Amino acid sequence: MSQQLNAVCFGEILYDIFPNSEKIGGAPLNVASRLRANNIPTAMISSVGADKKGENLLEFLDSRSIDNTLVAKTPDYPTGVVNVTLDNSGSASYTIEHPAAWDKIEISEKMKEAVKASNAFIFGSLACRDAQSRETLLQLLKHAKFRVFDINLRPPHYSKEVIEDLMMQADFIKFNDDELYEIAEMFDSPFHSLEQNLSYMAKITNAKSICVTKGSHGAVLFTEEKLYYNSGYKVKVADTVGSGDSFLASLISKLLKNEAPQKALNYACAMGALVASKEGANPKFSSEEIEVFMFPEVD
Repeated sequence: MSQQLNAVCFGEILYDIFPNSEKIGGAPLNVASRLRANNIPTAMISSVGADKKGENLLEFLDSRSIDNTLVAKTPDYPTGVVNVTLDNSGSASYTIEHPAAWDKIEISEKMKEAVKASNAFIFGSLACRDAQSRETLLQLLKHAKFRVFDINLRPPHYSKEVIEDLMMQADFIKFNDDELYEIAEMFDSPFHSLEQNLSYMAKITNAKSICVTKGSHGAVLFTEEKLYYNSGYKVKVADTVGSGDSFLASLISKLLKNEAPQKALNYACAMGALVASKEGANPKFSSEEIEVFMFPEVD
């Protein structure tokens, strides 16, 4: 019998504060939630404040069967919040309060053991805005078998030096198309097309796989020296919060299970579209709903 796959997500867990509501979020938490929904046991490494929002976050992780034993309580800092504004198309922009508890993640032996034992270690760039959490992440990366870097460029919370350091340690990198162009230019790419820039980033990093999401137009996956494409699924967008996170989690879960890259990409694009069609970052879907969405029956 094969050993059960498992994953560890590192970084921010927080509250997204919308104009009319509050919702639990943070890219690593969103990824963890969707990995777990895809039957990949997942642990979260983060920190919350000793406050009501922190308690709620721990309860949420528990309710989604995400291991929260590596989420510390940091009484000197509040649980993270992000103020979210949406434009007319549902696209989000963010104001991320600093400092927050997740900026102050302190390393432990248990964290190292969890990362060593995991099949995938997923992390983003935002968690590196503070020296404390950044140093913890850099230490944990030394113990990971498969490092998945989810680039989240949130001005002013990143620098070229940190992005380069993390890219060079990643086995798998996920960009959106704007991030790809920005970072490729940052690293002196002479190219103007998405494919050329993707190839350029593959050459200058150590990543074996790179994925670029294109919003409603799907995604491109480079893996095993080949390009795979999905042109997207049309939905009425409620908001885009968390859709890229669910896309990434779905893609990684399928690839970990040795699904063919094209099938994995198609499934991930469908999941990203479904999440964008609902409010909030972590709506639930049954496998039947996903199947019907991808392959509707025709009379």
